[in-house]
Amino acid sequence: MTQRRDFIKKSIFGAGGLTIGAMGFNAKSYAAIMGANERLRIAVCGVNGRGKTHIREFSEHKDSEIVYLVDPDSHVLNERLQSLRDGSTPSNRAKGEKDVRRVLDSKEIDAISVATPNNWHSLMVVWAAQAGKHCYVEKPASHDVKEGRIALAAAQKYGIVVQHGTQRRSSDNWAKQIGEIKSGKYGKMKVSHGFACKPRAGIGYKPVTNPPEHLDWNLWKGPSVIDGYHENLVHYNWHWFWQVGNGELNNQGTHQLDVAYWALDDEVANTHPKRVMALGGRFKWDDQGETPNTMFALAEFANGQYVFFNVRNVDHEGYQREVTNRFYFEDGGRLMEGGDYTSHQGSQPRNIDAKPVKITPGGAFGSFVAACKANDPMMANGNMYDAHYSCTMGHLMNISYRLGEKVPFNAKAGRFGDNQLAFEEFMKIHEIARDGMGVPVDQADYIVGPWLEFDGEAEHFVGEKSVEANRLLYDPRRAEFDLPSPDAV
Repeated sequence: MTQRRDFIKKSIFGAGGLTIGAMGFNAKSYAAIMGANERLRIAVCGVNGRGKTHIREFSEHKDSEIVYLVDPDSHVLNERLQSLRDGSTPSNRAKGEKDVRRVLDSKEIDAISVATPNNWHSLMVVWAAQAGKHCYVEKPASHDVKEGRIALAAAQKYGIVVQHGTQRRSSDNWAKQIGEIKSGKYGKMKVSHGFACKPRAGIGYKPVTNPPEHLDWNLWKGPSVIDGYHENLVHYNWHWFWQVGNGELNNQGTHQLDVAYWALDDEVANTHPKRVMALGGRFKWDDQGETPNTMFALAEFANGQYVFFNVRNVDHEGYQREVTNRFYFEDGGRLMEGGDYTSHQGSQPRNIDAKPVKITPGGAFGSFVAACKANDPMMANGNMYDAHYSCTMGHLMNISYRLGEKVPFNAKAGRFGDNQLAFEEFMKIHEIARDGMGVPVDQADYIVGPWLEFDGEAEHFVGEKSVEANRLLYDPRRAEFDLPSPDAV
């Protein structure tokens, strides 16, 4: 908790005392401070897919105005600009730009929102902070562990508002449920379990070709070292390639991972797990993708609590979609999303007057606008501090998977020691893969990752396989888009 208190102190008072830094702003970012009655002027970066939601939300909000749209694909950019010009909001005057660096130099904007591929997320947070602009960043806030730490350092140093695109942090219902869990109403929580199980299909193979003329390939790649362009990268399937995406675990799963993390006891809030492991595979799809479509992962924290996580994407007859969270307690009771409680041997909720976790009203986008207008980083629902810790948990799980070895596809693949609950949850996903997806027993392979020990203070792995695992904490970067160290940000 000491680190979190330090973050709050730096965000409010700044490193230089109560001068211009009284709200955590240095001289460069001081220009971003606005009057309470002025609109927040925003540049939306990445306007395909999720970016369309950003455009709608910020253009329709009474206290914000879109001044720029930013995208390296001129076809997509022009379509979105035209849709704004056809509207009647102040945002119909928005201009287009392909390079966010030109926009960050502009005095016309107060903030950026980021809906680009994952490899750009932390870099845009850092650049926004250095330019004195606030930043709404889509999930996950980082593509790897080290750049997440650098983005957090930038948010701390420059005192900007950073809000992570995990909308459940802005939900009254989730604020109520998390408050009840933390209150002890259901007893001691043992496992916080997230699910990102939604049907998807394989993506096939696309040959390496020259990028289309309407796409600035250099800007689209950004920090990532990518051998060549192919159509499975642009515009959505980049999620399933490690150089740009993070797989379903830190795609859809970021929302459920964040809730699972949010529900942990306060004594381990804003800490990293002490060890992780993951297993799974990319079953049934003979395609170009790299990330698993089936996965079971575990993270153990210092107080003995666990986070479990399931990914299950392969569609089949009778497929059950599960994009949700569940919570398991020491007395055997189980809590579902929405508050449905299943007792075990007479276990019942305690008579406790639980208070909801405090959030800023206005939904995901409205709360960001309010935080920016108040120049208060701690008003963000899911700030960069929370984002770094919940995203890192997913990165660590992915690293275990990426270091995994092939093991025959059968019930013996899981290595959970005496953790019977972990074995039971693994068997559920194994039986679905076997009976629903039709993965043949002992004729296919799981990728079984090692148990990896993590030093949360130093943010690196220790012990067995640590050398290989530490290499995956930071992705190779192209020089034009490199990041400074956390101390030099």
